Amino acid sequence: MTTSLERRAADLPPLTSPLRRLFKHPRLMHYNRLWALVLLVNGLFLWTSWEPTTRTAGHAALANLALAVLVRQQYVINLLFRLATWAPTSWPLKVRWTLGKVYHFGGLHVGGAAAGTAWFLAAVISAPDTRQAVVGWALLTLLALVVGTALPPFRSRRHDHFEKIHRFGGWAALALFWTHTLLSGPGPVEVTVLSVVTFSVALPWLRLRKVAVRLERPSPHVVLARFDHGETPFAGSSTAISRSPLKEWHSFANVPAPGEPGFRLTISRAGDWTGAFIDDLPARVWVKGITTAGVANIETLFTKVVYVATGSGIGPCLPHLLAAEVPSRLVWATRDPRTTYGDALVDEILAVQPHALVWDTSRHGKPDMVRLAYEAYRDFGAEAVICISNKKLTWQVVHGLERRGIPAYGAIWDS
Repeated sequence: MTTSLERRAADLPPLTSPLRRLFKHPRLMHYNRLWALVLLVNGLFLWTSWEPTTRTAGHAALANLALAVLVRQQYVINLLFRLATWAPTSWPLKVRWTLGKVYHFGGLHVGGAAAGTAWFLAAVISAPDTRQAVVGWALLTLLALVVGTALPPFRSRRHDHFEKIHRFGGWAALALFWTHTLLSGPGPVEVTVLSVVTFSVALPWLRLRKVAVRLERPSPHVVLARFDHGETPFAGSSTAISRSPLKEWHSFANVPAPGEPGFRLTISRAGDWTGAFIDDLPARVWVKGITTAGVANIETLFTKVVYVATGSGIGPCLPHLLAAEVPSRLVWATRDPRTTYGDALVDEILAVQPHALVWDTSRHGKPDMVRLAYEAYRDFGAEAVICISNKKLTWQVVHGLERRGIPAYGAIWDS
């Protein structure tokens, strides 16, 4: 284990040109570009349609809302990651850099939801049938509630309420959409699309089950949860667990050990739910759906990567470090790692990452993570940096490196 106190601080490379920096700004990230693209396509369709009929507006609403639902489906997410990471490392870095942003697909969800709601408003206003209008306005009110509470100001401050409104409001909206469609005399296309959307929503719940979990608490800050219910997920995937399946779900990175069945989750104290989980140590929890690809799966697009983690961010990094599918170097800043996470976990990390930079913040304070990330990137000869941390630091690292021409990736907190 080394500390950066033993290393000479590296000068960061110069900033790229103003134009290149502009396109790397967080407000122009691919997530925002995708929802803007969806709105642009809908705008062009409206312009070419001149005066769309009620039925055309209804079809446009259905298409957009189907996009919003399906792009969040677990099988679709895994497919998107598989397609994006199919590119070989011989492709130009700029192309692979863009493909690595596949996890910004949530922009399609946002764009589809916003455009679909707008189209449905147009359809309701022009609907001649009274019964349709009543159902339509009820559905429109519900859609406005779901979209409004999904905006960042509400979602970040009242995430539990957002999750419940999104779940139950979404189910109710789907039922009302069926009612509205049946009242309008649907054709085979409408019925087929709604059936696919309904099946997509129901599919994860068809795999709902309560499973046993073995918990190890190395410190009051963290629990290592071990599962062995017949599934060994792929490295870089996540599993959603719950103690009350209709109330709230929390996703954590799966840590499968090579050659061993089952997997682990690293759960750190980060709020009421995780705090209660660590203190109570339940014997069984609920799981649903399938394991889903996460941001770090884009590592295979590059010849070498640097993983930057703080605290429990080591959890999503660990399966990739253990699998060693891509040569990697770890930079991990955390408070008193052995006391917090236990000797066994730290030794396991160092066994596969003997040259890891592990910064103990209880001894040395908070480091400049952008500089440490760049040092590791330069010294290791990496092509990209993947950061797993809190929102503020993730943006500091990702934006701090990308505006200097270095591919960098990190979660975007869009769910």
